Amino acid sequence: MTSATASPSPVLHFLEDRWDPSVAATLDEPELLRYRSNLLGSDLRITNFAGGNTSSKVMETDPLTGQPVQVLWVKGSGGDLGSIKRTGFAPLYMDKLLSLERKYRGAEFEDEMAEMYPLCAFRTNPVAASIDTPLHGFLPFKHVDHLHPDWGIALAASANGKAKMEEFNSEFGHHLVWLPWQRPGFELAMMMKRAVEQNPGCDGIVLGGHGLFTWGETQRECYMNTLNVIDGLGQFIERHGQGKVRFGGEAVPARTDRRQMAIQIAPFLRGRISAKKRYISSFSDAQDVLQFVDSAQARELAYLGTSCPDHFIRTKIRPMFVPWQAGENLEALKRQIDCSLAEYRDQYRAYYRAFAKQDSPALRDPSPAVVLIPGMGMFSYGKNKTEARITGEFYTNAIHVMEGASLLGEGDVHPSEQRALAGDPGSAGGPVPQCPPGMDPASFKVVSNYVALPAVEAFRIEYWALEEAKIRRQPPEKELSRRVALVVGGASGIGREVTLLAARRGAHVFIADRNEEGAAEVAKEVGEMASPEFAGSSGVDIRNRESIRAVIGEAALEFGGIDILINTAALFPATPDGVIPDDMWDDTLAVNVTANYLLADEAANLFEEQELHGNIVFTSSANAVVAKRGSEAYDVSKAALSHLIRELAVSMAPNVRVNGISPATVVKGSTMFGRDRVRASLKKYNIPFQESFSDEELRSRLASFYAERTLTNKAIDPADCAEAILFLVSPRARCTTGHVIPVDGGLTEAFQR
Repeated sequence: MTSATASPSPVLHFLEDRWDPSVAATLDEPELLRYRSNLLGSDLRITNFAGGNTSSKVMETDPLTGQPVQVLWVKGSGGDLGSIKRTGFAPLYMDKLLSLERKYRGAEFEDEMAEMYPLCAFRTNPVAASIDTPLHGFLPFKHVDHLHPDWGIALAASANGKAKMEEFNSEFGHHLVWLPWQRPGFELAMMMKRAVEQNPGCDGIVLGGHGLFTWGETQRECYMNTLNVIDGLGQFIERHGQGKVRFGGEAVPARTDRRQMAIQIAPFLRGRISAKKRYISSFSDAQDVLQFVDSAQARELAYLGTSCPDHFIRTKIRPMFVPWQAGENLEALKRQIDCSLAEYRDQYRAYYRAFAKQDSPALRDPSPAVVLIPGMGMFSYGKNKTEARITGEFYTNAIHVMEGASLLGEGDVHPSEQRALAGDPGSAGGPVPQCPPGMDPASFKVVSNYVALPAVEAFRIEYWALEEAKIRRQPPEKELSRRVALVVGGASGIGREVTLLAARRGAHVFIADRNEEGAAEVAKEVGEMASPEFAGSSGVDIRNRESIRAVIGEAALEFGGIDILINTAALFPATPDGVIPDDMWDDTLAVNVTANYLLADEAANLFEEQELHGNIVFTSSANAVVAKRGSEAYDVSKAALSHLIRELAVSMAPNVRVNGISPATVVKGSTMFGRDRVRASLKKYNIPFQESFSDEELRSRLASFYAERTLTNKAIDPADCAEAILFLVSPRARCTTGHVIPVDGGLTEAFQR
């Protein structure tokens, strides 16, 4: 059977044809599949992150028989179209895959078919085949795209979707076929196979409540058919939306101070959401988000939940809507959050109890993944920043779907559908077209023409054994995963090493330093090592409370809060004649003592809001207990800091542990050891050097001198200090607070008496 693809639209109104014939001409079929997939995945209007899948049926040489065989190349489980490589596809023998139809025992047993896919693997393929594999394999077309474009799902989730699809076909010259809701799997593959057989010449399938399938006989034809269908749906919905009010109009105006309010509420909200395990948050006050959360229909639509399986796997069955009225203050918002969260968790547990079976996976965290606040915007949560952002993007997609479905129905619904839209399945129009035979029509809830997936179907996917297996395949989390570390002084020396080591151990890091450019450079290093989303940076003046408050606010808005505060910034006063003037003395105590108090005091407010266990580590010095000539200001300031650590440990217990490290002189990478100071120290200790020596050669000589004075004869490296700091903030030191750990190589003068 061949595909009868509709003629391309003369002009793509929204999407771009990004196909480059000169690139495509150099690629074999699997690489063309990769190329096509990357192009489709490069536009979030076409498909969302890790959503949808693509395939090609390719002739290959069987390595055992040497004979030509047809092989299905299909996106592997969990892959992302925008970034997928050739190695991300699962190749399977087509004849073996098609033979599974003979073993299929019906919808009740379809999960057992997934166990057969590895037996169909071509060569030694290590990629896990997606649950959607048979949906591609049993379609009689060489190249297939299955995508979740907002416009496509809007049609698929409309109460009048089937009628509107027919209208779209007539207007745009397509031949799409409608299928009612069916969970992805082998049964849906059989339904699609029959639909194509019964509709020769069709050029796509709309899966009710789910998404879109399109195809072609060449890679290029498939790509263009997909673009034309999706772009046409965009044009179709735009025409329906002309002059219409979205979501019933504005009910709560967007606050002009919403970002400042978001900064203040983020730690409180994160702490409540993280009652069972910690989450990182992402905040959005984008215009499309605000239009929805501020609208008259937002609460009702939000409660309905999402329709597309890809959406609610990320966003849960529904978001948490917090009813915050215009003019209400922050305390009122906190009360509403506590109230809404208790209600949400009760409802989620009831949802689990209603549908769980004896072999269902255990109840997961009942906290929401998305929180909507009128006048402010949307918070989304995940185990890391990327996951939190993507969760928010998926709910933004859901907003677009609800908007599109509403526009398709508002004011022009056929009379036979009116009672169905009101939720009455006993209408002349019958149940909504998403409802398949044998399913209760009343389980499909409708608001403003938008049809949500029934709760039982949502549960069957969210707690699907195959989804649970996918979760269990994820790598174990690192020691500091889900933690946010604010590293002050992180642009150089010990602070830089702390930042990089914390990131390697899974933490999200926010780097603050008076050297704003240096902080940004270290954030860039973290980005290259982990992800650019796992690091933020800012300039700061730690002598100024307002500057500290602003930095803590930036970190809170970026990640939701702070779990760890580390300060390595310090000042060592030095003058050519060794005499320290009064203003330099004051500055030294301001930076080395008072600044640490201000940092702890401001962080204490955030920790109190979060109600999560926190950690603080400050950097003292061996000089705090070793009396010397010429460094009185520095030594006294560090002695005061050591005692401040103990005082703070008492005042901030039991929720926050406060500790410190006490290094001997750290020369390497320290901004306190500029060339002039190093030269002065070498002269002071009669260590020979030449003026032609580089800065590093000079520092190395001085570091070796200091090392010889210790029991271990080892120079103190910033990495040694970083190890000690991160031990103190880790769960391994959960019973340690109020202590200052020496990192001095065994400096006998610093032994405590």
